[in-house]
Amino acid sequence: MITTHQPNMPLILAVDDEANNLQLLRHILQDRYRLLYAKDGARALELASQERPQLILLDVMMPGMTGYDVCRALKADGATADIPVIFITALTESLDEVVGFEAGAVDYITKPVNPAIVRARVRTHLSLVRVDELKRTRLEIVQRLGLAAEYKDNETGRHVIRMSHYSRILGLALGMGEAEADDLLHAAPMHDVGKIGIPDSILRKPGALDADEWKIMQSHAAIGGEIIGRHAHGMLAMAHDVAVTHHEKWDGSGYPNGLAGERIPLVGRIVAIADVFDALTSARPYKEAWPLERAVEHMLAQRGKHFQPELVDLFLKQMPALLEVKRRWAEH
Repeated sequence: MITTHQPNMPLILAVDDEANNLQLLRHILQDRYRLLYAKDGARALELASQERPQLILLDVMMPGMTGYDVCRALKADGATADIPVIFITALTESLDEVVGFEAGAVDYITKPVNPAIVRARVRTHLSLVRVDELKRTRLEIVQRLGLAAEYKDNETGRHVIRMSHYSRILGLALGMGEAEADDLLHAAPMHDVGKIGIPDSILRKPGALDADEWKIMQSHAAIGGEIIGRHAHGMLAMAHDVAVTHHEKWDGSGYPNGLAGERIPLVGRIVAIADVFDALTSARPYKEAWPLERAVEHMLAQRGKHFQPELVDLFLKQMPALLEVKRRWAEH
């Protein structure tokens, strides 16, 4: 059963083997939410898979499948694993709560329920769901924009994957936390997004570029920054810095702004190393892949010139992890 309300209202699945308890939840929530009801675990799993509610309110003590069993089954299914589950139960021992959280629940409400508490907890967790959805949507847009840039270039999408993982590996080795390193992983594919604004006649020219063409090609860094825009913090702020500064060089001879040393944002310094290393060790229409030894020699020769010396040393120490990425995302 599902209540009939505006389709844009959040959908909640309430599960309890007692009809009176479902009726109470209906009374508390029906004005602001669409509601689904199930009186046993099997039906709850069926509805969760079919209807994909934004939140599940789940009784613990039910005949057959307990709420713990239902929650574990939900979390084991990729289609329903992300749906937050709030247990509503008469069990009040702290051990019961521990079992519930270990099963995958995000919260616990004890019976008899307080309507104000139910509304507040539901509102809070639905807000968190919306935040997660916005993050996923933003990340997907960024990834799609990176894909658009790849269609303009003669480099493969696997180059972008490899250099992004190389960047994350170096970030972690440098002491970044997991969240910051993941932001770098997702920001790095945007390094060449500005090539969207470069004419195909230049971008795909088979021979060497003349001086005027090279000047236009170099503008892709600034164009990338304009496309991404400026942001106060987070992954998009990182992507902006990556796009604008990944062609700057430690000695100041890079472009577009001739930045030197630590004036280059750290993420730009990291991505520069990852990008060049993968370009050297990958085949292109205009060159063969360099042997690993030759690529390492080049990276070492560019210490203090193109690259920050300490970052080169730290990067090369991660070689087993780098080679695993290269194997996993090989071109063929």
